[in-house]
Amino acid sequence: MAPRPKLHTLVVLVENKAGVLARVSGLFARRAFNIYSLAVAPTDDERFSRITIVVDAEETPLEQVTKQLFKLINVVKIDLLDPDDSVERELLLASVHTEEGERSELIELVNVFKGTIVDVGHDSVTVMLAGKPRNLDDFEELVRAFGIVELQRTGRVALPQLDKQAPRLRSVVGKVS
Repeated sequence: MAPRPKLHTLVVLVENKAGVLARVSGLFARRAFNIYSLAVAPTDDERFSRITIVVDAEETPLEQVTKQLFKLINVVKIDLLDPDDSVERELLLASVHTEEGERSELIELVNVFKGTIVDVGHDSVTVMLAGKPRNLDDFEELVRAFGIVELQRTGRVALPQLDKQAPRLRSVVGKVS
């Protein structure tokens, strides 16, 4: 198996207006930056959308990307999320070929990965998994032995991890240092 690329996640808050996604993706295309994953949706405030862009850090100079993004008029905020300090999730749908005697083995594998069977045919099963991208990679690798009929993954979505330190402890820790 090929080594996994070193990926960086950019979360870009933009004005929720027509053409903004085209301008953002066009910026990447003009600079020949490869987008590994892209997800976009409105936020809780309908005036804004959040675009989550995953790029290969080895190939893309992130400082240059963020400077270029900030030049776009509809960009409000950019966060670079470290995978160790963020919560990332993705959705996978896969139709997997199964012989009659293999279904129980596939069902067990789906259960181990906390997935769901969403459709059943005569010789294939469609499964859904939501989780960490690395876990979905592992699942995808394991079901290849059954034979993948079709596979679709969403782009990653990510948020910063929440602060888990109690405020009272934080003030004590700050005084000790």
